Amino acid sequence: MQTLKLVAVSAGLSSPSSTRLLADRLLQAARYKLAEQEYAVDVEVVELRDLAVDIANNFVTGFPSQKLEAAIDAVTGADGLVAVTPVFTASYSGLFKSFFDLIDPAALTGVPVLVAATGGTARHSLVLDHALRPLFAYLRAQVVPTAVYAASEDWGSGGDEYTDGLPSRITRAGTDLAAAVAARPPRTTDTDEVVPFEQQLADLRFD
Repeated sequence: MQTLKLVAVSAGLSSPSSTRLLADRLLQAARYKLAEQEYAVDVEVVELRDLAVDIANNFVTGFPSQKLEAAIDAVTGADGLVAVTPVFTASYSGLFKSFFDLIDPAALTGVPVLVAATGGTARHSLVLDHALRPLFAYLRAQVVPTAVYAASEDWGSGGDEYTDGLPSRITRAGTDLAAAVAARPPRTTDTDEVVPFEQQLADLRFD
């Protein structure tokens, strides 16, 4: 049985945090859908609140702490990523952006990412398309079609005849992420040395 790794990044600042709660539920939805396809799934949550000082020090010193390096390795080694931020000043939080500024621009190439955000009112929901999708497009990740925004009034709401409630949006987003992760070719573990084409030509003998 193939084992997949799902990682959620939560930029919530409070404890408990609605941002962390949304991350957990999205992670659970994707894990459930992958389990239905008989995948074994490992999950991990990276709480940026616990790494705030380490992230700031990294910008000053240029070196990550052991804890920060482990978080970066978890994110870049994931088969699927859930990224959730609270909305500050109509965009992602500074802590969220600072963490992803430390990620190598090519490290998330092709990785399926589910983006989500939390905020006080529904008017901030455009952050998903105006800020989060461009950020992960720059990082060359594969952003799944369904993104989730949870305003304060969404918690405990089942929606109405015109609008899906938060639980159904979470399920749909988790399904999208699971499908993208399952469709992605397995990461290669081949450690054989790759010989550049120019060197192969130089090594040829034309006797």
